[in-house]
Amino acid sequence: MFSTYLRKIPAYLLLMVFLVPCAWAEERNAVPATLTIPDGTPIHLQLAQNVSSADARIGDHLDFVVVRAVKLGGFTVIPAGTMATGSVTRVKGKRFLGIGGNVSLKLDSLELTNGAQLKLRARLHVKGRSRTKLMAAAMIATGLVFLPAAPVFLLTRGHESTVVKSTEITAQIDGDSPVQLAGLLRAPEDDSELGEMMDYLPPRVFSGEGRQGDMLNLVFVADPLALQEAFARAGWVKTDKWKPIFVWHLLRRRTNDAQLPMARFYLFGRVQDYSYALPDPNATMSRRHHLRIWKTAYTIGGKAIWAGAATHDIAIEIAKRGRLINHRIDPAVDTERDFVGTNLAETSSVSRREYLHGVDPVFQAETASGESYHSDSRILLLDLREVIAGSAPAQPSAVVRVASLPIPAAKESFQADPTSH
Repeated sequence: MFSTYLRKIPAYLLLMVFLVPCAWAEERNAVPATLTIPDGTPIHLQLAQNVSSADARIGDHLDFVVVRAVKLGGFTVIPAGTMATGSVTRVKGKRFLGIGGNVSLKLDSLELTNGAQLKLRARLHVKGRSRTKLMAAAMIATGLVFLPAAPVFLLTRGHESTVVKSTEITAQIDGDSPVQLAGLLRAPEDDSELGEMMDYLPPRVFSGEGRQGDMLNLVFVADPLALQEAFARAGWVKTDKWKPIFVWHLLRRRTNDAQLPMARFYLFGRVQDYSYALPDPNATMSRRHHLRIWKTAYTIGGKAIWAGAATHDIAIEIAKRGRLINHRIDPAVDTERDFVGTNLAETSSVSRREYLHGVDPVFQAETASGESYHSDSRILLLDLREVIAGSAPAQPSAVVRVASLPIPAAKESFQADPTSH
């Protein structure tokens, strides 16, 4: 009776009964159980602590954090925030004859969320600044006056070598590394590089000795040329580099030197890419709006993202930490942040303004020279991408911890008393 019943079932239904399990089995077999991360795959990391030749020891453990997710086959195989380990491989302190210290680091491995260990290869060698030329100049000058005293300068030592926190290093996967798909997340199609950058943007910049200083309170979106043109249109000038020629400029311009060099601060392990100043014409050297800008490794719509630290110099004073002369800043650094936004907007350079919130808010802090300042911890985004007439300003993809807030529209007089804001 059962065979008679089967003969009454249409043939196409019987065909589907047999083909569906086969198709499902083929689809299951088509999805690999593992992905292989190829040898040499780049991993972008930041150093999680300062390392100095003054106190580091060979073999010291180091921590690094992955700051850009690694995606493969539609999956995020190494999420941003993954910790990697490394160690100190060489240390030499500063020495006589003006020779600076040096320190070498290497990356060892990182551990995935599923417990898998991936071997890494990368090394970083940093030398402290030398004082050999300064020593030689001092010996020549002293020798012209009193030759027997000149050899004393042979005891001059160079600077210690410091690898500052947030120093970027690109490691590579050491050998093909299979990774189990189980537990991996699908890589989002509209992942925001701005959001990822804000997750790992240090809240403050660092001095060459690794001390934290000014807060990062500005973010720009622009290609290099557009960024420079925006500041040029608003009347800002690039300051001089710390080179011997600057002394000649200072002697020639005296108190009217609008391009007086700025101290070198570090972010991502390097000094600022741009230093801009907008001096007060009534007190060029002692009072000036100024900021330092660093290029990040992130982009929006193909345009680079830059991070900036802006403060307002209001006087010259004896520094608290090591420097003979230093500028004193207005402790209300938010005023300077908003001044930069308003100043650039007046030249029609800004297509979009928005306040962002970093992971580590800064409310009360000190500069690298020990001056106190305060903030509401917000970071001002200034989008300098050109807006096509009749279209809405370009928007970055979704960003976490963002609050769109109005920026004061009132114009700030450049000739105003700098101590009043």
